[in-house]
Amino acid sequence: MTDITIRGAGIFGLSIAWACVQRGASVQIIDPHGAGAGSSGGIVGALAPHVPENWNPKKAFQLDSLLMAEAFWREVTTAGGRPSGYARTGRLQPVADAAALALAQQRADTAKQLWQDNAQWAVLPPMQSDWQPLSPEGHLIHDTLSAHLHPRQACDALLAALGARGVRRRSEGHDKGAVLWATGVAGLETLTAAHTRSMGNGVKGQAALLRYDAAGEPQLFADGVHIIPHLDGTVAIGSTSEREYDAPTTTDEQLDDVIARARAAVPALRDAPVIARWAGVRPRARSRAPMLGAWPARDGHFIANGGFKIGFGMAPKIAQVMANLILDGHDTIPQGFRVEDNL
Repeated sequence: MTDITIRGAGIFGLSIAWACVQRGASVQIIDPHGAGAGSSGGIVGALAPHVPENWNPKKAFQLDSLLMAEAFWREVTTAGGRPSGYARTGRLQPVADAAALALAQQRADTAKQLWQDNAQWAVLPPMQSDWQPLSPEGHLIHDTLSAHLHPRQACDALLAALGARGVRRRSEGHDKGAVLWATGVAGLETLTAAHTRSMGNGVKGQAALLRYDAAGEPQLFADGVHIIPHLDGTVAIGSTSEREYDAPTTTDEQLDDVIARARAAVPALRDAPVIARWAGVRPRARSRAPMLGAWPARDGHFIANGGFKIGFGMAPKIAQVMANLILDGHDTIPQGFRVEDNL
């Protein structure tokens, strides 16, 4: 049985641990702060695709992962008995003007080629529902590929599934076997310290949770804000992207602006009370794609970092790819995702 040590209990560390355990590996998880203690403990959880155009390996990888997600989270929930909050209910976006309408219609044709029968991108007239964004042009973009989950619940679900297989998170311990480093912003700082240029950086995000029950409805994206109707009767909205910040876990007037924009875009939320505010720092690799692969000059050590805003959406595919690499030496990491792409 292969021994693997996972350093970091965020979404990458937990999902890769789960993939390795399913393959029969003996895994230990070490994180002094707890599961989802960093940016993976957020509240938004939008699993939204890139627009279906200018296709590249990153978009193809993400498509594969989004299509794997339903089965991935169903297995996790079944194994551990804890919900992840996953639901593939699609996404609605407003159309700004005639030029945006023409572009949206063009993308509908492109999606047929790229997404094939797996999902649709369509332009629709306004719906007879309170749960939709105001659309200046009058139409809405609807895609059926987008899904969402609750990040904290998803991390708890993975931890429960791993616990059912005898794997527990430990605050400290010695490395055994292959070592995977999935340590977020701290990991990027460690990598940068060993090189002549930055390997990545942290980007602060702020989000809010509102009390409004739209469970089962599509997620919304309007005025740059993700609006996520969680299955527990709350709505998450976010987030900011702050490269400069003094207080990494403190919310401020920038979040107030996000809340105001969400309420202006979706009238149904205008009187919904704010029940929680969140701030955290997300790891963004220099390449802006997840950073995956063997750690150069450290034999037997591997890296999975740089999830930034798409870590949860990429997790099912990343877990599969990294388990293949660590357990079998089978490297299927696409160009642009590799550790050396950031050197």
